[in-house]
Amino acid sequence: MKITFCCTDTKAEPWLQGLQAALPQADITVWKPGAPQADYAVVWAPPQQFMDEQQGIKALFNIGAGVDALLKLRLPAAALVVRLDDAGMAVQMAEYVCHAVIRHFREFDQYEAGMRAGQWAYRKPRLRQDFPVGVMGLGVLGERVAKALAQFDFPINGWSRSPKAIDGVRAFTGADQFNDFLAASRVLVNLLPLTPDTQDILNRDNLARLQPGGYVINVARGAHLVDADLLALLDSGHLAGATLDVFRTEPLPAGHLFWNHPQITATPHTSARTLREESIAQIAGKIGALARGEAIAGIVDPGRGY
Repeated sequence: MKITFCCTDTKAEPWLQGLQAALPQADITVWKPGAPQADYAVVWAPPQQFMDEQQGIKALFNIGAGVDALLKLRLPAAALVVRLDDAGMAVQMAEYVCHAVIRHFREFDQYEAGMRAGQWAYRKPRLRQDFPVGVMGLGVLGERVAKALAQFDFPINGWSRSPKAIDGVRAFTGADQFNDFLAASRVLVNLLPLTPDTQDILNRDNLARLQPGGYVINVARGAHLVDADLLALLDSGHLAGATLDVFRTEPLPAGHLFWNHPQITATPHTSARTLREESIAQIAGKIGALARGEAIAGIVDPGRGY
């Protein structure tokens, strides 16, 4: 079995060592132009040349949850595209989103500003029922986030393309129920995959449907959000703020209005990092299963984009 590793901006050696330990019989190498054909590939942002040369690949294992960049390439016709199901990212995402929601709900940003100004002051407690949280995207990460938020007694709405039933979550499904989902939510968490249908979904028309004083948390992809529309709704007062972890251009360009906007909290695409050991264990397990002719989870439907 031959496995090739082609991950842009990723230190290869720790991955190679881990994969070799997990799959001792495999021949594992870093891809270089002109390299021999491999059976399986572990990839992140590979060049088109890699795809053109490796036409015999049986499966491409993406070391992140999002596969939108990979699906923009011309892929080998017979290759499966396999995403990580979790690999330690779901708990990180739940931590991040819960922190953002609670920080906004409890007005900890206001307390921090007051203490820095030398003010010892209390704010009137707010009611959880006045802050229904809508989670867009109920895959592995979205379901974990929705369940975590429900533990804090917020009303939780969930929207997905196909029907989902999650304890403690009011489910909305498909385009017909999308506007109702937005209108039922005051805090909006985006965990959708990026596809042609979801690009720019966080636009003025949709965000304006949130309840007054809405709050936006984007931890999916920067291309989901129309930057100017968010800024306009913040300026109008319809939105109270936003926490953003992903951006159309990364790193966020110097001088971008998000850097210093008083109502925006920005972080450098760190809400859920790929954990190498967990990822290697999952990839090795799936390669082994495929080699034995067994079914695996996480196979991407290129037509749907996830």
